[in-house]
Amino acid sequence: MEHSERAGIDPAPRRSGPTWKQFLSAQAEQIAVVDFLHVGTVNLRRLYALIMLEHVSRRAHLLGVTANPAGPWTTQAACNFLLNG
Repeated sequence: MEHSERAGIDPAPRRSGPTWKQFLSAQAEQIAVVDFLHVGTVNLRRLYALIMLEHVSRRAHLLGVTANPAGPWTTQAACNFLLNG
């Protein structure tokens, strides 16, 4: 017996909408991924690069590099890209 059956929850009904692949294809121009990469320097310091990858073009954008990737810095780097990009 599955967990949902034990909990008394019926399975979700079959949807007539687009498949996951169709949805992603239709939204590809709007999908972006943002993440940090870390790089060790010659001085044994660690720097963090904030990168954004556009799904549709597969272009990578360097949003900024810092030794301290705190929330305010990350927010400002993203805002700068959106306003100037």
